[in-house]
Order: sequence, then structure tokens, then C-alpha cells
Amino acid sequence: MPSAPIDPRGPRFAAVLTSLVLAAALITGSTLLLALQTLVFAAGALGGHRLAPYGWLFRTLVRPRLGPPAELEDPRPPRFAQGVGLAFTLLATLAALAGLPWLATALTAMALAAAFLNAAFDYCLGCECYLLLSRLR
Repeated sequence: MPSAPIDPRGPRFAAVLTSLVLAAALITGSTLLLALQTLVFAAGALGGHRLAPYGWLFRTLVRPRLGPPAELEDPRPPRFAQGVGLAFTLLATLAALAGLPWLATALTAMALAAAFLNAAFDYCLGCECYLLLSRLR
């Protein structure tokens, strides 16, 4: 593993916050919220969990109040998932700026669906894609 294992509750916490931000962006039509979530995904995808803003919130505010995790996980699948989220929200932001609200809405809704799966059911679609691609290699 390239970096230390992570608490699996951190990515799920991030998925909850991501779901809230993306839902708010859809409800309000806010390109600013969408762009901010894109930046959050960029930090997590490019910098890993150490630079991810929601990861920082988890480590600083939530993790100290919890017991130790039952197990730790490889940080690579969640980081890949952040990259997938980045791709969808970046394209959604660009579509919104290009005056294609239907495309921005569709892409944002897809990102929200993936985040919600993780937040509500602990099923990380991006992580599963990472594992599938790893097996194919």
C-alpha cells in the first residue's frame, strides 16, 4: 500500500456531506455549490485523504469522539472514487457554465446517486470500480 490504511468511517462521513452539498446544488441550481464540491473532490483525488476537506473534518471533529474502527482499509479505492466524483462534477460544472442545465443536472444527479449509495448503504460505487479494474489488470 502506498500510504497508511484509513478509518473506513471517514469516506462514509464524506459521502454524507457530499450528498448534502450535491442535493443542495440540485435543489437550488447553484453552480457555485457544484463548483465547491468539485474542488473538494479535486483535493481528495489529487492529494489523498490527508488533503481532503471532509477527511479533515472527520479526523478533527468526529474521529476523536468514536472508538477505534473494527478494521482499517486501503486508501486507494476511496481516492479513486474521489477522482470519479471529480470527473462527474467537473463536467457538470462546465456544462452549467456552458448553458447546458439539463446536462449539468444529469451529471450532478449521477454523482449524488453514487454518494448517496455510500452514505446510506455503505456501498462505494467508485471503490467497487477500482477493485474491478484492479482485478482486470
